[in-house]
Amino acid sequence: MNKEFILFNLKEAKESIENIIQYIENQEDYCDDDGYYIVDMQHLYWHINTAWNARNSSPKDSEECTEENCEKWNEFPSDLIMNY
Repeated sequence: MNKEFILFNLKEAKESIENIIQYIENQEDYCDDDGYYIVDMQHLYWHINTAWNARNSSPKDSEECTEENCEKWNEFPSDLIMNY
């Protein structure tokens, strides 16, 4: 498990969530019509998906973060079973 890379991405996701909440609470005009919400959520999911999909990456792979790995890690997890 690549704990450093996981922690980096989870901390980035946490910061993103805090920022989104703050903006929504404080900006009357914050909405998805202007694209900010969409971009913010894409950024959030990028870090969450990467934290999961790259959890077993090597430190070298996570540091280099090739375009191929970046695309693969950004995808919604196909091996995460969602129980509701």
